Amino acid sequence: MINKNIYKLLLLFCASVQINAQQIPAPKQSKSILILNATAHLGNGKVIQNSAIGFKDGKITLVADATTIRLAADAYETTIDASGKHVYPGFIAANTTLGLVEIDAVKSSDDQEEIGTFNPNVRSIIAYNSESKVVETVRPNGVLVAQVTPRGGTISGTSSIVQLDAWSWKDAILKENDGIHLNFPSSFKRSGSWFEPGVIEPNKDYPKQAEEINAFLINAKAYNQTTPKERNIVLEATKGLFDGTQTLYIHADEEKQIVDAIQLAADNQIKKVVIVGGFEAYKATAQLSKYNVGVLLRRVHDMPTSADQDVNLPYKMAKILTDKGIVVGLENSGDHERMSVRNLPFLAGTCAAFGLDKEVAVQLITLNTAKLLGVDATCGTLETGKDATLFISEGDALDMRTNKLTTAFIQGRNINLDTFQNKLNRKFKEKFGQK
Repeated sequence: MINKNIYKLLLLFCASVQINAQQIPAPKQSKSILILNATAHLGNGKVIQNSAIGFKDGKITLVADATTIRLAADAYETTIDASGKHVYPGFIAANTTLGLVEIDAVKSSDDQEEIGTFNPNVRSIIAYNSESKVVETVRPNGVLVAQVTPRGGTISGTSSIVQLDAWSWKDAILKENDGIHLNFPSSFKRSGSWFEPGVIEPNKDYPKQAEEINAFLINAKAYNQTTPKERNIVLEATKGLFDGTQTLYIHADEEKQIVDAIQLAADNQIKKVVIVGGFEAYKATAQLSKYNVGVLLRRVHDMPTSADQDVNLPYKMAKILTDKGIVVGLENSGDHERMSVRNLPFLAGTCAAFGLDKEVAVQLITLNTAKLLGVDATCGTLETGKDATLFISEGDALDMRTNKLTTAFIQGRNINLDTFQNKLNRKFKEKFGQK
């Protein structure tokens, strides 16, 4: 009876989460909007100190210097004076399980992983919960687009790109099934546990594990180049890797992993490859450059992976790779990853604090990430013809002290930046008579 009661309480709790879920999605843009006098950070390294940013029907129609252009008085129906403020393209969170898990302790709300080893046919998008409470908490920091990515296995499945203000997963899609995620085996293994780590030693199974991946890709390529007698949905799901319509995201941190994985992909004629994590990518820049492979760099706010590395290496990594000509974006997977997606702009800010030019740091979570995810034609910069997915901040959006959004737009729709956390704050301030 006790177990049944607990189960009923969990069901009621999950129901309450849905009832009090994300803000109602904003209606389609109906009036043209002009943002004047803000400092515009275009996302491509350029800045307009006194800008004019206009958009109609969800698309940017004007990006110009407000001091040099001339506009008819009725060119735009609504004007926002953003003097002293800053305008940025919406930030993009790559490799996240945002919307796939609501409460870690409630199994029925966790849909980030499937049983099995090779699951390229698993589509994360159909599990995406657009009404997630966690989703609404990242938008007030400027994160307006995300790559929803599955976890687990050797091949986890297929990710998709979404905008973060939608009624359902179908409404949210910006790019469906953009790529397949491969967790490349580690060439080393550590004995012990997280609280008492043991000795690091070579992974004796590494050659066998790498060969299993190679065999799978060889079979997948052969299957998709012929007319099979029997349908195999697992192998069929890899077709995009060989015709160039999908990207192979290889999750790897060690130098040997990265070098071997890139070579394996090249040997199997996979056209688009991105390294995810890439902590030792600075040791493999020759291979990255040779095959034009970009890096979605692992969480910057982390420790080095070995005792002989510079303690500040995670903070410097983006600059080291950028200086070598590698296209670098940021990702934020790891412990409490969904809750910490909101900190994405501050990861870029840390990269700027450790030598990277501030506008190049902005590119890490705008244009560069958009390029690596294959959505740079529609988002990632403030340019005419792209989606009007942008926001206005009172100050520097890469600084947690000054990143205070006043307004945000997704595809021209003025979205609600309130969250349930704000509601609780107001509630208890009122209770205790605080202003």
